[in-house]
Amino acid sequence: MRRFIFSSLLLLAASFSHAEEIGAVDTVFKFIGPDHKIVVEAYDDPGVSGVTCYISRAKTGGLKGAFGVAEDKSEASIACRQVGPIAIAKPLKAQEEIFSERTSLVFKRLRIVRMVDAKRHSLVYLTYSDRVVEGSPQNSVAVVAVDHSTAIPLK
Repeated sequence: MRRFIFSSLLLLAASFSHAEEIGAVDTVFKFIGPDHKIVVEAYDDPGVSGVTCYISRAKTGGLKGAFGVAEDKSEASIACRQVGPIAIAKPLKAQEEIFSERTSLVFKRLRIVRMVDAKRHSLVYLTYSDRVVEGSPQNSVAVVAVDHSTAIPLK
């Protein structure tokens, strides 16, 4: 049973797109541990080939950052672009979380949600940070218009 649960969790983790770091800039020099920085990462939409979202966000350095116990800031910015022909293999949910990553030791996550605007034939991407007890209203949104010759099938 444990093996089944573990393999199910691995499959679930693999179904989310993986971040690819594009670059980073240092914002605060730290004598011990890595510097505080802003990183830019690319996330390919797992349900829509030809769309990539770029996120810029703060990463906390220092000793806490080096050991993975720091809590990153909630601010993030997103820009999603068509980077190739758009193809949608399976019907999409009207709203679906396509990526989630831990930004603190336990309670805080950065999330990307895809929403389908069927009326305008567009895909809307929202990034925000949440916390178990208290989330943040800070968010960023990006839109990718889909050519009308490409169907957006919905579940």
